[in-house]
Parts: sequence; C-alpha cells; structure tokens
Amino acid sequence: MTEPLKTSICDLLNIEYPIVLAGMGGASTPELAAAVSNAGGLGVLGAAACGPSRLRDWIRRTRELTDKPFGVDTLLPASVRRQQELSVTGAPQRELSLDDHRAFAQAFMEEHGLESEAEPRNSESVEDDNDGLVLFSEPFFSAQMEVIVEERVPVYAAGLGNPGPWMDQLKANGTKVICVVGAVRHALQVASVGIDIVVAQGHDAGGHNSPVGTMALIPQVVDAMGDLPVLAAGGIADGRGVAAALMLGAKGVWVGSAFLASTEAGIHNFQKQALVDASEESTVISKSITGKPCRVLRSSWTMAWEKDELKPLPMPYQSMISDPVMAAAVKGQRADIYPGIAGQGIGMIKAVRPAADILADYVRGARTALASRGTD
Repeated sequence: MTEPLKTSICDLLNIEYPIVLAGMGGASTPELAAAVSNAGGLGVLGAAACGPSRLRDWIRRTRELTDKPFGVDTLLPASVRRQQELSVTGAPQRELSLDDHRAFAQAFMEEHGLESEAEPRNSESVEDDNDGLVLFSEPFFSAQMEVIVEERVPVYAAGLGNPGPWMDQLKANGTKVICVVGAVRHALQVASVGIDIVVAQGHDAGGHNSPVGTMALIPQVVDAMGDLPVLAAGGIADGRGVAAALMLGAKGVWVGSAFLASTEAGIHNFQKQALVDASEESTVISKSITGKPCRVLRSSWTMAWEKDELKPLPMPYQSMISDPVMAAAVKGQRADIYPGIAGQGIGMIKAVRPAADILADYVRGARTALASRGTD
C-alpha cells in the first residue's frame, strides 16, 4: 500500500514524513529540533535571536542529539536593511528617540509590579551573548549567516526576507534553502534566487505572518510556484490540517504552535500552560513585541499598546523596549503579561507532551483523514 504521506519533500530533505518544525525563535531549541528529526520529521532551530557563538553551539549540540537532517531558521528582514541604508546614505530621516517608549514601558512595569532586571538597552548597547552585535541589526544577521555557511547545515530557512546574497555559498555546501512567505509576490521573488522550498504561511499562524488567510494563501502560492514544492503553515494543529494542506497542493507542512506545548520546547512551563488553557480566540496581531505584525497570545502588554496613542517602533527598536518587560514577566512567571507567541490552532492543544508523541498524532490523523476521502 502506498504511503499517503510520502511526498517529494521527503526525498528532498531525506525525512520520513513531510512535517517540518517551524523555526520558532528561542522555542525550537536543539532538544526540540532533534526530537522532531528523530521522530521522522525535520527539526529546525529557531535561531533568530542567537548571536554567532550561541548559534554555532546550537548547531553542534543538535548534531550530538541526532544523526538525522535538521535546519536552522533566522531572519533577514529587508526593512531593517533599508532603515540602516537610509541612515548611512544620509537621506532625510527623523531622529529616532526611544524616550517616550521607555517611559511607557517603565510606567507599565510599575503598574503591574514588575521588577526591572537591568538598565534598558539603547541602540548602541548589546546583549552579552550576541558577541558585541546589536540584536536584529544588519551586522547581526550577516554574522549569523557566516556561521550557517561555515557549519554547512543541511537546511537553512529564512523566516523573513530573501537569502539571495548567500545562495551561492549555501548551494556550494549542499544546503537546502527554505523561505517563508505570506504572499504570491514574495514567493515569486524568493523563487527567482533558486531556493528549494517555499513555506506559504497564512494569517492563522503564530509569530510574523501574512494578512492573507491560510486556506486562501496555500493554493495560490502552489499555483504560482509550479514545480517548486510548497509547505503549508498557519493553524495546522493536527493531522486533519496536514491532509487539508496536501489536498490544496502543498507537499507538506510547517508546524509551530503544537510543538510549543512539547516537553522539549524552550519556553517556560507557565507559557506552556497558557497554551493549554487558551482557545482559538486567545490570540491577537500586535507590533508590541518585535515592531512587526506578530500573532501572540493576548496579554496586558498587548492591550496596553492597543489603548495608548503611542505606536510601537519599527524592528529592531521595539525589541529594545519590550525585552526588559518580557524578561521581568518571565522572571515573575506572569502569563498575564507574556504568555507567548502562538497561532489560532491552539484551541486544539490539550496537554503538554513529548514532541515525538505530537508528531506521531499528526501522522496518524493525516493518514486517517486521507484514507477517508470519498467514503462518506
């Protein structure tokens, strides 16, 4: 009997099932990525905030935990590069002040009884583990890519942006390249540089996503890509979602939120419990964490920004405002302030379980759904 989940993605990535772990920043750790790869999918490290030294360590730790293929996900947002280019070329640009935003964050922390861990960062300061680089700056992204090339990772995924400048080096290493997109025009742009797989991530997804709904986006990207395989993403929270994605023409899925509720996920237990307690109505699109539209669990922090006339800053500056608040919320285990990032499928998450069990349920559910076609 033909395996209904055997698709071209399996052969391309040398995996058993066409189920790929989304590279969720900080959550998709070496332990989680290795667990997914060992269970037959493709584990992907969520390395967006990893400085080059930590990124290298994560890659090597993953290799110690699995002999299966795995990937690394980082961000390459063009908006950051454009802002920095304007600054360098001397184009007219209003002086960016963080004072009002820092005052907003400080007042929020005082109102909610949060204790600050350290002095707020400014655009010149850095995190110790970022190797002297400003988080989410162009030099930071470039240093990450140097490590990815040097370590010859099996798969690289650009969670945002276009990896065109690095394609020759990645291809020379035999690295398969994935790009996450939210529109057909973006898919066409990244396809033109010779990538191997496109992820069509719809509005249902957690994190940075598309204004277009998942069910509408997937078939349109599939049609535009021709022979280039597409992974579907956004609200795919069980095996039925995998089956639906395949029926829409995708060759596999890119799954995030379900694996957040795994024992191996690199988020805190109070955030995992928040996922279990949440419903399909518990998320909101907010710029209050990163400066880009991002689907997160609704919280006191997101609601405060919705009510105030002050607008979040663009990436990477908003992270300088939100990071101290989020760090204090984590220290205090305050799910009311930082429950985390998740997609609209979280209403189907009922418990925290090992990643291998979650993947096995996806496989069983997809097989059952595909086998039942035309039987009713």
